[in-house]
Amino acid sequence: MSARVEHLVTSGTFSLDGQTFDVDNNVWIVGDDRECVVLDAPHDVDAIAAAVGDRTLLAVVATHAHDDHVRQAPALAQRLSAPGHPVPVLLHPADREVWELTNPGVATSDLHHGEVVTVAGTELHVLHTPGHTPGSVCLYAPTLATVFTGDTLFAGGPGATGRSYSDFGTIVASIRDVLLELPAETRVLTGHGGDTTIGDEAPHLQEWIDRGH
Repeated sequence: MSARVEHLVTSGTFSLDGQTFDVDNNVWIVGDDRECVVLDAPHDVDAIAAAVGDRTLLAVVATHAHDDHVRQAPALAQRLSAPGHPVPVLLHPADREVWELTNPGVATSDLHHGEVVTVAGTELHVLHTPGHTPGSVCLYAPTLATVFTGDTLFAGGPGATGRSYSDFGTIVASIRDVLLELPAETRVLTGHGGDTTIGDEAPHLQEWIDRGH
């Protein structure tokens, strides 16, 4: 029996380069009645912990290290750790510098392209998709026909690349060479806003390149 996907929205702020914005963030929980992983822990640790409930939390996975995705990751991991079984926060090492802006000195465990996070018998394949940040990753679950894209790909185009640590050409390459190679029917569950599919987004690649964002 494969895992299921649960969805929570939490609200707070995103700050970078001296600017702060109000944001709503998607939190995705993948698992079953016994165990789960949390993809991004942004604003409300109490709400996320309540959604996990009495299940075993295997890991907090960061799609990238912007503060509106990881602000509560250390607190959530600490709260739901069991004696002798700490919950790891998994982060691509290329985002360590960004992580330090929000959680200086807090340890993480490395997450690399090609690794597999297994929860409730379901494999989440790690895809390194830099551009929004250097260490942005997506998590692809073939048996769920779903990819969790963080802020790399949204309904309507790539994530923002106008701030520090980001690059438009890099995010386009990640989307073109990694995400658009997934099956067209794959659901895209994003870091903010509504979902889409790979097939719905693929025809618009050249439009995004032409507009430059």
